[in-house]
Amino acid sequence: MSDTGHGGSVPAGTPGEALPLPSLSRPPAGEGRAEAAGAAGLVVGVGASRGTPAGEILGLVRDALRDAGLAPEDVRELATVDTKAGEPGLVAAARALGVPLVTHPAERLARIAVPHPSDKALAAAGTPSVAEAAALVDGGELLVPKRKSAPRGRPAGATCAVVRRGRPAEADPGPAPHRPPSTADAPEESSRPAGPGSVDPASVDMMTVVTVGNTATRGNAGRAETPHGIRWQS
Repeated sequence: MSDTGHGGSVPAGTPGEALPLPSLSRPPAGEGRAEAAGAAGLVVGVGASRGTPAGEILGLVRDALRDAGLAPEDVRELATVDTKAGEPGLVAAARALGVPLVTHPAERLARIAVPHPSDKALAAAGTPSVAEAAALVDGGELLVPKRKSAPRGRPAGATCAVVRRGRPAEADPGPAPHRPPSTADAPEESSRPAGPGSVDPASVDMMTVVTVGNTATRGNAGRAETPHGIRWQS
C-alpha cells in the first residue's frame, strides 16, 4: 500500500505496457548507464497502491521534477518500502527512468522523521511514511515534500518525494597555466629621480617605468611625489 492510504482495484500495470512519458525514458542501468545505489544525485521516494500503473507513477514523478526545476537525468534511484519490491508499476517506472528500484524495511522507514506522516500509511504499510521516508532514509535534502498523483475518476494511487543526496564532486581544473615573467617577478627594483636632460636613454629598456612629474614634484624616501591640485601661475 502507498502512503495515500488507498487500496487499489485498478488493473495492474505490466513491465511491458506502453509508457506515455518518453521524456523520462533513459537507457536502463547496464546499457551504457551504470548507476550505483547511494550515488550523489536525486532520490525519488515512491509509495504506490497495488495495481497502480507505471504511467501514473511516472506522470507524478515527471510533474514533481518539473515543478521543482529538477532534471530527470539527475535521478539516481526510486526508493520504496520492501513490500513493494515486485509491484509491476514501480518496476516498470524504474525501468523507464533507467534507475534501480531500491527497497527498505518498513521498520527502518518508520524511524525516519518526516514532515507529513500518515496514520493511513501506518495502518497499510507499517510505517507512517513511504515516499518521504524512503527518499530520506540515507540522508539528504528534501526538495519536494510528499505529493499525490491525480488520476481522473478515482483516488490517488501513488505518492512521491524528492531528495538531493550529496553533491557531485567538482571537476579538477587541472594544473595552473604557465604565466610568463612580468615586472612583478623582477628580483630587484629601484627608483632614481632625474631632472630634465639627465636621463641616459641607454638605461631605459622594457623593464623601466618612466614617471613624468612637474615643477612641484619632489623626491620622498626614494619615491617621486607630486602634490594634488593645480595652481595657475602668471
